[in-house]
Amino acid sequence: MRRHTVIPPPAAEAFLAEDHLCTFITLRPDGSPHAAPVRFTWDPDARLARVMTVASRCKARNVLARPGGRVSICQVDGGRWLTLEGPAVASDDPGRVADGVRQYTRRYRSRPPNPRGLLVIEITVDRVMGLY
Repeated sequence: MRRHTVIPPPAAEAFLAEDHLCTFITLRPDGSPHAAPVRFTWDPDARLARVMTVASRCKARNVLARPGGRVSICQVDGGRWLTLEGPAVASDDPGRVADGVRQYTRRYRSRPPNPRGLLVIEITVDRVMGLY
């Protein structure tokens, strides 16, 4: 296993650029983990991972209940995997949501769904682990 404190090396960056479904882990109010499949974007300059969702989803409610609480995103492809961890905040600020939509559209070549209550979860990545 390769461990990196904050900055993923080039091989990890290349793996992050691939399109794989990921698992997003948050903590419920009782401390138990909640896992949800997500698509996400990675901004290496800002060291931010972003997940687009709506406020009514469990993952969003968990982050809203504990702003700055730790979360993780794990991308897997066969035996290769990469986990990004860090504190998360959820925002419905129009500018931040628009930036999240731009990043998502760039990565996946289509806009995310635009339901009522759209927000962006931003994870400030401070730990990277993986085998890629």
